[in-house]
Amino acid sequence: MRNIRREFNGQQVLEDLDLDIRRGETLVVIGQSGCGKSVLLKHITGLIKPDSGKIFFEDKDITHFNRKKLFEMRMHFGMLFQGAALFDSMSVGENVALPLKKHSGLSVEEIRDKTLEKLKLVGLKDVYDKYPAELSGGMKKRVGLARAVVMDPQVVLYDEPTTGLDPIMADVINQLIRDLQHGINITSVVVTHDIDSAYKVGDRVAMLHGGRIIFTGTPAEVAATDHELVRQFIEGRSEGPIRTV
Repeated sequence: MRNIRREFNGQQVLEDLDLDIRRGETLVVIGQSGCGKSVLLKHITGLIKPDSGKIFFEDKDITHFNRKKLFEMRMHFGMLFQGAALFDSMSVGENVALPLKKHSGLSVEEIRDKTLEKLKLVGLKDVYDKYPAELSGGMKKRVGLARAVVMDPQVVLYDEPTTGLDPIMADVINQLIRDLQHGINITSVVVTHDIDSAYKVGDRVAMLHGGRIIFTGTPAEVAATDHELVRQFIEGRSEGPIRTV
C-alpha cells in the first residue's frame, strides 16, 4: 500500500498510509477502536477504493481493476469477520461449503469431503450438521475460519478474531492462526486491539494512528520500543499523547 488516502464525510481516515505485507508472514495491525483498521482491510480486498494512492497485489495495482478483475483477485483471499458472519438458516457444513458451491466446480461428494477436511483442521469435525445457534462464540469463530480457508487462499484477513471470546478460547484462535500460517503457508493480516493476541500470532506488528502506520516491528521490538504512542497503547494507559474522547 503506497500513499493511501481515504476520507469519509469530511473525515480523513487514512492519510498517506504506506504498508508492506510480506509473503508467508502474519502481519498484525493494532490501533485504537475507530482508527481505520477495518477500513484498511477493505482496501486490501478492493471493497473500498482509496481517494488516492496505490495498492499492489502480485505486482499489479488493484486500484485500477474493474469489477471482473477484482472478483478474480478476491478468489485468492479468505476473510474471518469479527462476528464470524455465519448464515443462521444454513448448517455449519452449508456455511463452510458455500464458497465451494459457488466457485469451485467440484462434485457434491468432493465439496463435502473438503468441507469436512477444513472443519477437522479447526477442530470441529463433529459439527457438520449443527446450526450456528447451537454453537458457542468460539465455535462460530472456528467455523468462520474454516470457511475462510476452504478455497485454499493465498491470503487470509482476520478482523478482530478474538473479540468477545474468553482468554482460553482466544488463545485457541490465536494458535489456529499460527498453525494455519505454518501448515498451509498462507499470508495473514490480523487486525486487533488485543495486545496479547498481537504478540502471540504476529511475525510483525504495525500500529495505525492518525491515518498512518507510525511503527512497524517484531513483537519483541514492539515490547521494547520507547515510541511514546506505541508505549501508551500497549500499556493501556489513558494518560499520554493519544487523546481519548
